[in-house]
Amino acid sequence: MTRRAVTLWVGVALTGIIVALALVSLAWTPFPVQDTSGGRLVPPGEGGYLLGTDRLGRDLATQLMIGARIAVLSGLGAVAIAAVVGVVAGIVAAFAEGWLDDALAALLDILIAFPTLLLAMLIVAAQPATLWTAILAIGLAQSAIVARLTRILARRVLGSDFVTAARTSGTRALGIVFGHVLPNIWTTLVVSLALQFGLAVLAEASLSYLGLGAPPPNASWGRLLQEAQQTVLVAPAGAIAPGLLIIVLVVGVNLVADGLRERLEPSSRRRDPIEEER
Repeated sequence: MTRRAVTLWVGVALTGIIVALALVSLAWTPFPVQDTSGGRLVPPGEGGYLLGTDRLGRDLATQLMIGARIAVLSGLGAVAIAAVVGVVAGIVAAFAEGWLDDALAALLDILIAFPTLLLAMLIVAAQPATLWTAILAIGLAQSAIVARLTRILARRVLGSDFVTAARTSGTRALGIVFGHVLPNIWTTLVVSLALQFGLAVLAEASLSYLGLGAPPPNASWGRLLQEAQQTVLVAPAGAIAPGLLIIVLVVGVNLVADGLRERLEPSSRRRDPIEEER
């Protein structure tokens, strides 16, 4: 098995663990989500609690499974929003010319200059703190990155001879987009969106840690970390477990993205579209 295959399958295995936890939590959890009958800070393995309980007496394993569901949902939702908004905006920018092209390029550069988490915090601060608000904010913040990449890739395709021939034959803009542009850029976009998934998970956990994500009783990993910091010396599992799961998911997704890059774009290490644009 080649190194690229190992990278891909290790990433799939790590990501699959978290996805499996998320799916299982839809039908079963070791204890009811809000059950606090076990007592506060029960050590792992006692009283039937595999990982113990938190400071409120809730089963930690159950909370982590619910957190896996929120993490996967946040990543998928944010990436879907970023893909739709970013690809549309990037293609529109690629077709623009003159002052409009310069203005759109400058706007994308300005948006990208702000960290994704900062932009998401600004959006969330203007709305009630809910999981869907956090997903929307993260997706909109990431859409600028997707839009810029789409613009660069689309402009490269639009300058190709086959697109010039299609325009000469009378093919309209939508025909060029769906017939030539998207089929030639989707592989790079898929890799980029896979990376954005991991960043979205980190952003959601960060927002929840700061109290700007999903409110209680949602057991986001970020909120679990925030709650566990008060008892980390007494019950370290409450802080170690959610942090470890965040690492597993983000590393797994990044390995999947790296494996996909090497499979779908063998020349990607020699040619980087953003570096070429610069």
